[in-house]
Amino acid sequence: MQKFWAYLLASPVICGAMLSMVTAASAGEVTTTTETSEPIGVTNLTPKFEKINKQELISQVTSVSQLSDVQSTDWAFQGLRSLVERYGCIAGYPKGTYRGNLAMTRYEFAARLNGCLDRVNELIATATADLVTKQNLATLQKLREEFAAELATLRGRVDALEARAAELEANHVSTTSKLQGQVVAVFSDVFAGNSGDNKNTTLGARARIEFVTSFTGQDTLFTRIESNNINSPISSPQQGNLFFAGSGTNDAFLGTLWYKFRVGKRTQAIAIATEGAADDLTSKVNISDGDGAFGTLSTFGTSNPIYNQISGAGLGVNHQFNKNMTLSLGYLAATTDNPASKRASKNGLFDGPYGAMAQLTVKPCDRITLGLTYINSYNQPILTGSEAATSDITSEAFSSNSYGLQASVGISEKFVLGGWGGYTRSQVLTRDKGDVEIWNYAVTLAFPDLGKKGNLAGIILGMEPKVTSSSTSVVSEDLDTSYHIEVFYQYKISDNITITPGVIWITAPDHNDTNNDNDVVIGALRTTFTF
Repeated sequence: MQKFWAYLLASPVICGAMLSMVTAASAGEVTTTTETSEPIGVTNLTPKFEKINKQELISQVTSVSQLSDVQSTDWAFQGLRSLVERYGCIAGYPKGTYRGNLAMTRYEFAARLNGCLDRVNELIATATADLVTKQNLATLQKLREEFAAELATLRGRVDALEARAAELEANHVSTTSKLQGQVVAVFSDVFAGNSGDNKNTTLGARARIEFVTSFTGQDTLFTRIESNNINSPISSPQQGNLFFAGSGTNDAFLGTLWYKFRVGKRTQAIAIATEGAADDLTSKVNISDGDGAFGTLSTFGTSNPIYNQISGAGLGVNHQFNKNMTLSLGYLAATTDNPASKRASKNGLFDGPYGAMAQLTVKPCDRITLGLTYINSYNQPILTGSEAATSDITSEAFSSNSYGLQASVGISEKFVLGGWGGYTRSQVLTRDKGDVEIWNYAVTLAFPDLGKKGNLAGIILGMEPKVTSSSTSVVSEDLDTSYHIEVFYQYKISDNITITPGVIWITAPDHNDTNNDNDVVIGALRTTFTF
């Protein structure tokens, strides 16, 4: 670089050229990321599209007097004036500023120098070479030789970017959509306890293809197509069932379809057409919830069971009061696509089974998150961990009011303590009318990055929903207590592959002490592929 500084000091023209390069390099096309203010804990699936910051675009000047922050006493004034008036090789910012003190990299200097050389060649080609002196050309030639390596590197990088852009354009789904996919493959078996007729080790898979589309950069159309032939390893679906279990067939179907958009700076709305769930509307406040593909293996381990009462199609709104507090409201109905109206089985958006939710999510500091939840539902699955307790409820109309408290506390970067408590009061509306009270709770321990960045170990200890009192013959009271104990370890093999072995132990199944000798122990090995 000693040669470079010698050339620079020897020529005021080159001093001015350098100032021009600084301005142009720092005021060229700047890419920015569209910022969105997401509600606390709500996953933002909106793609961040790059835009040119038009306010920073430069404009050509024809006289140095147009630059308000350049004075005749500036040391590079004559060089700058020469470049403006003789060569037309200077541009300034809007509002008539030049910002001559901004720094630049060698690559930026090389790029702008190459631009000035192109301008010189243009002048020569148009028979105006007399405007450029032999000394100027000799100095510029020496600079071009000095920066030959940088110019070659820059050309190589541009060529590589053009090749990559052509490949992306050729293989892109569309200009507005991103395609992503996921496959979950699971080995599972019951090591101990009563599993009914299910005596075999099974291998099943859940496959998902997702289109994430944005039309404005601040909205998202989410479309999921999936198939799922995973069966639960136990006969009773009430306790210990695997969250990723599905229909048991390989038929492909439209899994989830929703559109999320902003209605204000702090307010976001979502319209769900099918297969909506509570986590589409708000945060479940559980680090171990990975939607079946990551984290915990069981349904109970993912979140407070009261969330299971809200599913289907409908609307939701999230309003962020500030960075520490968000209010989530949602309404989902289970049979919105069925227009039939019968006395025994009502349907539609407002006449059939539904769940309405309100949750206040509070984040007093980075490591602590609290969720206060209320759900009102009609004819949604009643919350019990006992199959015997709900043997006759499906033929009755009932309504429920549920209250939940969820918490997550980061004790350290490698240890998160969490848990929840839930209370539901259901009222049977037909035949033998009466009330049912149901409780559930859990304590969760999570160990992020255990052994390797991206890993997650977890322990769940709790009681699945239990009927503590009942004043109707339709629902029986659970006299004993069953406990859910689960351990899993998610290991990241690569950026696209993880494996998760885990064990689920259910004591006194169906909240019945007579089943103590038949405690259920379920083992599962899950492998998740993402692309």
